[in-house]
Amino acid sequence: MITTATDLQALIKRARETDAVALDTEFIWERTYVPRLGLIQLALSDEECFLIDPCALDDLSPLGKLLADEGVVKIFHDAPQDLSILRRATGCDPQNIFDTRLAAGFGGLSSTLSLSDLVEFLLDIKLAKNETRTNWLKRPLSENQARYAKDDVRYLRAIRILLLSRVLPETLPWLRAELARLNSPDNYTGIDDIKRYTKIKGAGHLDQQSLAILQKLATWREKEARKQDKPRGHIIKDTVLLTIAKEQLQSPDSIQNCGEISAKSVKLYGDKLIELVGLGLKCPEEEYPPLLKKIRLTKKEQTAFTRLQDYIRLKSDVNGIHPPLVGNKNELMRCIKNTSPSTSRQNKGWRKEFLAEMKTTTTNKGDGKK
Repeated sequence: MITTATDLQALIKRARETDAVALDTEFIWERTYVPRLGLIQLALSDEECFLIDPCALDDLSPLGKLLADEGVVKIFHDAPQDLSILRRATGCDPQNIFDTRLAAGFGGLSSTLSLSDLVEFLLDIKLAKNETRTNWLKRPLSENQARYAKDDVRYLRAIRILLLSRVLPETLPWLRAELARLNSPDNYTGIDDIKRYTKIKGAGHLDQQSLAILQKLATWREKEARKQDKPRGHIIKDTVLLTIAKEQLQSPDSIQNCGEISAKSVKLYGDKLIELVGLGLKCPEEEYPPLLKKIRLTKKEQTAFTRLQDYIRLKSDVNGIHPPLVGNKNELMRCIKNTSPSTSRQNKGWRKEFLAEMKTTTTNKGDGKK
């Protein structure tokens, strides 16, 4: 276990002299707004696996220098959350990332495979799963905890090599382009506070005025949760915010009776909630957020959508990539309706190239060309 600044410096010096290192994090996230980092794993090889103790180290800036070093590949499995946590802990933007979960999707495998499933498939090794709910803030770590943590990075270097050997030469640039997106924090740090309302289940059933109220409520709650370092639901639950917005509640009693909210919470936040409802009601129509209703296709559009899915499935099979990487259902439906051409991922980069032949064929059919 690396617990001193001297040992950390020495390890990072060695790591920055290698071509690639494997990294992972363990954290606790039940009672805080952001995860509490409990452990960082780093492997130089399958035999040299180290545990870095963030609970004992006040300064993780040496690790930040490794993360920001463009000359060293940093290998993760399902990187985004780890990158967000490590960026917050070190103050540095990680660069040159290789995500084995993502790479699996370009190597003829599913892009949603767990690490244990990937290790078993590629290396025929079964990883233990007995410490998935452990308290990573408690010290000392048991032998089982340490072994489990090290196994999360032990095989990543080998997996990277095996996955790269499975990626076709013509699709390797697509993988590299997708991995390069992880160099930008914008692609893994989550959405802006003002858009948090879009993640509340049921928001799609609200009219625009109620959405304006919900937007103000959710934005306020996000800031309050961050200030108090508590989960959003520990401030006020989604269902309560949704009911307040939908029914446009403007009294403490009506809020108290609207669902799972305690009298203590009404006393603490009731006045603020009522104020926000009032602001939402006064919001000019031109400033209303757009409706979030479910996309519905006409019969003709549904036929085109099915044809697009079939094309993606067939071409993905030929190119050895996992079809969902091209686009999820909502994205593809928007492509058919052409509702957001300027922001669509399918109109940029390798996805545009992937779909070019399909669009050409569709255009030709529409023009009556043979």
